Amino acid sequence: MRRAAVWCAALGLCACVGPSFHRPAPPQVDRFTAEALPPETASAKVPGGAAQRFLMEQDVPRDWWTRFGSEELDDLVSHALSANPSVQAASAALRQAEENIAAQRGSYYPATQAKFDASRQRNAVGVLSPSLASGTALYNLYTPQVTVSYVPDVFGTNHRQVESLAALAETDRFQLDATYLTLTANVVTAAIGEASLRAQIAVTEHVVELERQSLSVLRREVELGAIAEGDVYAQDAALAQLESTLPPLRRQLQSTHDSLAVLTGHLPADFNGLLLELDQLVLPTDLPLGIPSQLVTRRPDVRAAEAQLHAATAQVGVAIANLLPQVSITGDIGSSATALGDLFKVGTGFWSVGAALSQTLFEGGTLIHRKRAADAALDQAGALYRSAVLTAFQNVADALHALDTDADALNAADHAASASQKSLDVVRHQLELGSVSYLALVNAEQTYQQAMISLIQARANRYVDTAALFQALGGSVTPLSTDTSRMH
Repeated sequence: MRRAAVWCAALGLCACVGPSFHRPAPPQVDRFTAEALPPETASAKVPGGAAQRFLMEQDVPRDWWTRFGSEELDDLVSHALSANPSVQAASAALRQAEENIAAQRGSYYPATQAKFDASRQRNAVGVLSPSLASGTALYNLYTPQVTVSYVPDVFGTNHRQVESLAALAETDRFQLDATYLTLTANVVTAAIGEASLRAQIAVTEHVVELERQSLSVLRREVELGAIAEGDVYAQDAALAQLESTLPPLRRQLQSTHDSLAVLTGHLPADFNGLLLELDQLVLPTDLPLGIPSQLVTRRPDVRAAEAQLHAATAQVGVAIANLLPQVSITGDIGSSATALGDLFKVGTGFWSVGAALSQTLFEGGTLIHRKRAADAALDQAGALYRSAVLTAFQNVADALHALDTDADALNAADHAASASQKSLDVVRHQLELGSVSYLALVNAEQTYQQAMISLIQARANRYVDTAALFQALGGSVTPLSTDTSRMH
């Protein structure tokens, strides 16, 4: 038995077959965009119009959403992280993966089973020779025994299987990180969108009220015979057209509000929400971009794809090991007696030790095709990893380009809003002097309303695209983190 145990230990130390996983080398790049980034964006003299500085080789801050300076936004994100079902599901998937690893590690050790058989038997002594030394035909038989079985991991099948499961657990861990990142970005984006829609509705309602006042004045002047009815109809049509823009805005607002409810783990009917205003937000002016080549260690989707590649590599080793001979060792020890009191007495004990070596000779090509399938899965995982890397760099480049153009768009929107406000004031004064018609006022009011809507959208875009940059850079996910229990 001792020699058998030593043999088992020696076999268990044999090398694993199949390819060993090596982390893919990161892209050798020193910037995210084709052209060099300017040190900072343009600025505008409106709230949210500050210039934003791009800081290379500085890490993205944890809890990046706090950079927007809104306690209401921080509370929304906190509620979402604690109550969103997607986070809970991803966390449960990680726990399941860890338990599967622990279960597979059990294959490293011998399996031991205890068994106790009790039976009452009668032998046909007139036909067969007695089975008992006493020759008794009717008897009880008690047999306790312990069976030990062990499959030495000669070619590393179990080690590769554990390695694959551990890599899949890493996938689940990084998918949990990705869930955190996506959830926080969605909450921030939805909250900003809700604030933007609320501001657009307020501006539209203000202009609607102005046009209603103008329509009321026109109707009085028609009654006095000062103007033609055509002017009243034109103003009435313009007012109706403007009022028709409110229902879609309100529908978008309600839809965004319901989205925030679900993101924070509430039913829409139970969610009161927080009335976030654009003026409450602070535009983050310092944008740390980190080291471009290290983006692959920050992005959880890239790390998850890398872990999938690791798992696929280990599965090739499993498929190769299954093609090779399999060794198993078994041993039994126990006692057998016709009376419980006689168990384990001299002459009632038994034991056996055996080993088996098996090699599949023909199975219809099953094993070789499984090996080829594992090779194809490895090729697929490699392609998906490269795709994830490309997508990650594209996301960052897109966000940087958006921020660069957002500043120019905000400048243009601010200029248009200021000019339309002045134009409206001039037209009102000219109308009082009788030098222009009410149609000029209608046009000026519509231009002003559109300019103000564009200004609000341009302000919101800067906040949204800033959040998109933080998300593209990997958010608050810590590179090479190993703590699977942490919360962001």
